[in-house]
Amino acid sequence: MRIIFMGTPEFAVPALIALVEAGHEVVAAYTQPPRPGGRRGRELTPSPVQREAEARGIAVRHPVSLKSADEQAAFAALAADIAVVAAYGLILPQAILDGTRLGCLNIHASILPRWRGAAPIQRAILAGDPTTGVTIMRMEAGLDTGPMLATLRTPIARKTAGELTGELATRGAVLLIDTLRHLALHRPIAQPEEGVTYARKIDKAEARLDFSGEAAQAERQVRAFAPAPGAFFAFEGERYKVLAAEVVEASGEPGTVIDDRLTIACGSRALRPTLVQRAGRPAMASEAMLRGKPIPAGTRLDAGPA
Repeated sequence: MRIIFMGTPEFAVPALIALVEAGHEVVAAYTQPPRPGGRRGRELTPSPVQREAEARGIAVRHPVSLKSADEQAAFAALAADIAVVAAYGLILPQAILDGTRLGCLNIHASILPRWRGAAPIQRAILAGDPTTGVTIMRMEAGLDTGPMLATLRTPIARKTAGELTGELATRGAVLLIDTLRHLALHRPIAQPEEGVTYARKIDKAEARLDFSGEAAQAERQVRAFAPAPGAFFAFEGERYKVLAAEVVEASGEPGTVIDDRLTIACGSRALRPTLVQRAGRPAMASEAMLRGKPIPAGTRLDAGPA
C-alpha cells in the first residue's frame, strides 16, 4: 500500500520500521516539529520518528496544524491508500480523516474503551490494572472512539511505563502489519458504551510521591513515572527521583524514614526505594547513594521543590 505515517515519539518508531520492512511504500512521515533541546536547550531536536524517517529516505512533514486548506490539499495530493497514526500529537480534522482511500488507522496503547486519551500506559499502571494492551482502530472525529479492528493483551505485572511502552510499541507494530495484510477480513467492532475511561495528560506534579496512602500505590507511582518524569521525594530542598522501589511490611509515621535502608513509612506498609537519582547525577542503587548522602532514620521527608 501507499501509506502516510503520522507519529512522533519513540513508541511510534517500531511501527514505521515495520511498515517499510513489510514492503509498504511510506510516501510521507508526519511528525511534530523539532523542539528545543540539546545542550542548554539551544538546538532544535527532531522527533524520533523524524530521525528514523530521514534515515530511511522518507519525506518528512511537520506542520504545526492540519486545519488549513493548503495542508489538507497537500495531504490529499499524496494519493495514499491509508494513513497510520501512532501517538502523533495533533488533532486530525475530518478532511484529513477522509484524505486517503481507506481512511486512517490508529495504534492505541490500551484495550479500548478503557484509557482513551493521551497517557494510557501511565494511567493503567497508576490504576493498578492487571492487564493492558494495544488496539488497532479506525479513526473518527471523537477522541479514540472509532471502531476496533484488532487487539492484543499483555499483563502489566511490575513493569515500568518505559518497559511497557517498549513492549507495546513492538507488539503493536506486529499487530498493525497483520491487520493491514488482512484488512478486508477485519470486521470493525464498535467500542462498548460501558467501561469508558480517559487517560488525561500527565502533570509533572503527579510524580511527587504520596506517602499518606497505601505503599502499593506509591510503588505504582514509581513504575508509572519511570523513566520520565520520575517519581520523587525531597530531602533538604533537593529532589530525589525514585526509579525503582519495593513494598515492605513495616509501619511508622507516613513520610518518615524508618531505617538505614531508606524505607519510608506510608499510610499502610512502607516503600523502600532501590534505585535513586539525585539531580545532575547518574541513577544508583539506594545503598550506594546513602553512603555518599545519608538520610538517617527518623527523617521526615519535606515538601521540597515542586
